Amino acid sequence: MQHAASQVASHAGAVLEIDLGAVVANWRTLGEHHPSGPVAGVVKADAYGLGAADVVPALHAAGCRHFFVAHLQEALAIRSLAPTSLLGVLNGLIPGSEPEYVAHDLMPVLGSLAEIDAWGDQARRAGKKLPAILHVDTGMSRLGLDAPGLAALRDDPSLLDGIHLAYVMSHLVSSEVPHDPVNEVQRGRFAAICAALPPAPRSLANSSGIFLGPGFGSDLARPGAALYGINPTPGLENPMRPVVRLRARVLSVREIPTGATVGYNATWTAPRPSRIATAAIGYADGWHRSHSGRGHALFDGRPVPLVGRVSMDLTTFDATGHPALTPGAWLELIGPARSADDVAAAAGTNGYEVLTSLSRRFARLYTS
Repeated sequence: MQHAASQVASHAGAVLEIDLGAVVANWRTLGEHHPSGPVAGVVKADAYGLGAADVVPALHAAGCRHFFVAHLQEALAIRSLAPTSLLGVLNGLIPGSEPEYVAHDLMPVLGSLAEIDAWGDQARRAGKKLPAILHVDTGMSRLGLDAPGLAALRDDPSLLDGIHLAYVMSHLVSSEVPHDPVNEVQRGRFAAICAALPPAPRSLANSSGIFLGPGFGSDLARPGAALYGINPTPGLENPMRPVVRLRARVLSVREIPTGATVGYNATWTAPRPSRIATAAIGYADGWHRSHSGRGHALFDGRPVPLVGRVSMDLTTFDATGHPALTPGAWLELIGPARSADDVAAAAGTNGYEVLTSLSRRFARLYTS
């Protein structure tokens, strides 16, 4: 299969290499930093754009037994790949979807009284307790049981009849900023909320939360981006192994004179006679238009500046300082020397968006 994939890559305009061994190594590293309980694999958004169909079996084979996705359809797509594992759906219950959860042994993350009521009704119809994760809001103000909902549960614990609380969870607001006081505020709120609820295991830390110290440890951590090489400790050396390498083929190299413009809307003008390399990647591939005129690729380990507008299928680079760069050569856009975090910084976004935008149009090579 590797040979066949390599043959495809040899004819591709761009190639995305994904190191599954590095994903597993990152999961193990995260586990070493979270001794209070196991570490899940958050594989929502097709494993952050890298392919859940390949990532999930690799993590499952390594011993991961807890997985999280955002949507029901994501869970259905991977259920057979981790048949003995907890598979939680973070975005909760869509009304009418309850039988699908039961039929496929999926665990809803309940974040409102309406969802609790619906899951309790499903348990009564099933004639048995059904497991779920209770999401409580400690400061994110998105999903999760709010203060009135929590008060209702405290006043009437029977609202949880029929529901087995596998975990109570919350989501950290600013865990990548270790000295942000909101982290301690949330930790205290979470402890107080859990103390007022029926006893249940707890889940708190995300990727960066794992590195906030033992006070943020719980019965289950839920890292996502760190599994895929994104730095969970910004400003410090990345403790994660790189996972992704993205290369784009150079389709043409042309000489242009001083004063010639490049790309849509003529946003870049050659300050001297220049060599312009056009690579087979654009915003249809997830190489965002916000990269226009920013950042660089690498050729032979040296930067090649990105110039002009990123278009749908093509991106242009100033190869004047690279006489060996010719049509057919490969430019490295993401790799060990230029991480997804580096790319994100140049484009004014974050590494999460860089990874989750990566297109299925790339030839993909998985290594272990």
